[in-house]
Amino acid sequence: MTDQPDTKASMWERSNIVRTFRWLTSWRGIRRILIILAWTVTVIGLFYGEENWRGRHAWNEYRAASEARGMSLDYSTYVPKDVPDDQNFAATPFLKTFLQREGSILTNDLYYRACYNISETNTVKDRGRRHLMDLAAWRMAVAALQSGPLKRDQQFETDNNNLAARAAAAPVILEGMKPDAAVFAELRDASSRKYSRFPIFYDLENPWMILLPHLSKVKQAVQRLNLEACAELAAGQSDQALADVKLMLALADSVKSEPFLISFLVRVACVQIAIHPVWEGLAGHQWTEAQLQELQARFSSYDFLSDLQLSLKAERAAGVLLVDLAKKMGLSIIADQAEFVQDTSRDEFKILLYLIGRVMPSGWYDQEKLNYNRLFDGLMQGGMDPATKRVSPHKVAINAEEFDGQVHRASWRGLELNAILHHRVIARSLLPSLSRISVKAAMPTVAADQAVLACALERYRLANGQFPETLEALTPQFIAHAPNDVITGQPYKYRRTDDGRFILYSVGWNEKDDGGVPGKTLFDQMQGDWVWSYPAK
Repeated sequence: MTDQPDTKASMWERSNIVRTFRWLTSWRGIRRILIILAWTVTVIGLFYGEENWRGRHAWNEYRAASEARGMSLDYSTYVPKDVPDDQNFAATPFLKTFLQREGSILTNDLYYRACYNISETNTVKDRGRRHLMDLAAWRMAVAALQSGPLKRDQQFETDNNNLAARAAAAPVILEGMKPDAAVFAELRDASSRKYSRFPIFYDLENPWMILLPHLSKVKQAVQRLNLEACAELAAGQSDQALADVKLMLALADSVKSEPFLISFLVRVACVQIAIHPVWEGLAGHQWTEAQLQELQARFSSYDFLSDLQLSLKAERAAGVLLVDLAKKMGLSIIADQAEFVQDTSRDEFKILLYLIGRVMPSGWYDQEKLNYNRLFDGLMQGGMDPATKRVSPHKVAINAEEFDGQVHRASWRGLELNAILHHRVIARSLLPSLSRISVKAAMPTVAADQAVLACALERYRLANGQFPETLEALTPQFIAHAPNDVITGQPYKYRRTDDGRFILYSVGWNEKDDGGVPGKTLFDQMQGDWVWSYPAK
């Protein structure tokens, strides 16, 4: 009888798995595997080596060229130096309290008790023009306070801005601001000090966690002084009003040396608030020749486009520092600064960045710094020229469009993978908001220029009984060199009105002369001119 074949053994011997295993454990198989592993390690090593060298070389070249132009990319160089207390405006006892995180700066004055209850109805209806402060509404709030604290739904407003009503309201308001008198006297005494440096802790291991609670409090102090100065003008106390305006400007400039964009923005906002009582005094012909000269000189000293450069340089260096910290602490720390990631997706983004950061070549960090700086250059290129005191809205828009095209608009998941592969994570996280900084510098520049010209025009009126036909008539007696429109580089537009006043304006962000017709806001970025005018008589 013939033996049956061993089916199981035959199937086992014919198995691909078995054959593969035998091959892998053979000397021939092991040798080939080792060769493949060696080539894989070599290719990976070459890739990492090439990427590291390429990134480091390109970044070192860029950094050297920047340093040759006097551009420091080391954030620590922008930290203000310490100054002695006796020379430091910010070292006064009251200003030292501004670094406390909690609480309002003053809680007993009229401003604190009623500021949320004053409805500036006229301003809301026509925000394209300046309006006199509604002092009569403040007087109504004072009367209501006699019955106890105001409720948030209590609103006070009037359209009563005649001289008699304002004069009657002024003493009541000034009485309500008396709790601030000692503090403001302290600040006035210290405002002549040469320097100002708040005792901020500059944490170079995490500069995005530097606390700046003093900024809102500086602005609150300026807002209080604005109310007080307007009331003083209504009461015929122009000397006291001038002292308050000067203190407002000193408070605004107290943060000038800080290397933060937010400090710059708060400073220019405070300067524009300080311009308001100057405007009210000009509208009422209340400033004297000597006072006008002092105000004109003070506003002539401002150069916001040049001042902004410090903040921009520091912002650039902060981005470089963030990459260095990410290299040291992990790429996921960038997620907190990423504007294009929704809060609900931030944890997801952190995990992705963490995983990629663990395996990516170190040269990619250098590529991040390089692309961040190059895109920074492109975003700022030609938009502002401090030397000629010009801003080009058209060029700013082109730069922003080109930037958006380079970093690609997309959903965040597709966007960050693209950003990582093209080494633009930092640029996409930090730079988009910078496209709006040029207009933020143009607005206070125009406001200060208009204040200078308005003071010179009022001096001309005091000397000649009327405003001039043209701005050229101001030079050289009332102004040495009239400033030009920061938008066009040409003289500001000016004409006298039928009521004996004038309209002075910049063509505004749309770069179009709208004949002195403002937009929806005082410095509208879409339409209309940026106008300085007075209420009709």
